[in-house]
Amino acid sequence: MFTAKAYRATRLVVMPEWQGAGVGTAFLNEVMQYHLDGHGRCNREYYTFFHTSHPQLCGYLRHSDKWEQTGAMLYGSNKKRSGESIIKTGKKGGITGCGYGGHFRAVQSFKYLGK
Repeated sequence: MFTAKAYRATRLVVMPEWQGAGVGTAFLNEVMQYHLDGHGRCNREYYTFFHTSHPQLCGYLRHSDKWEQTGAMLYGSNKKRSGESIIKTGKKGGITGCGYGGHFRAVQSFKYLGK
């Protein structure tokens, strides 16, 4: 997202036996600070925006002084347009019907503010 002068992160996966121990959030905070300090791609000191739908992670980010919630969407957008886009960019004949829009998926976005 260099046109927006920002980094973007969208997934954080932690093995079930480590969930809830703070491993994922500690890792996430360190990676975001690394980029904010200018050590990321192209050495630019940009903020990072993170999108997630995980309830506990959203709760942590919402209450952390290192993060600011910037948006929330409780459901997908245009299902027809989503399906057309997936079909267009997929392998020929590989995907015949789909679409992610219109279903319940509470995606929330956050901005890492730093230490």
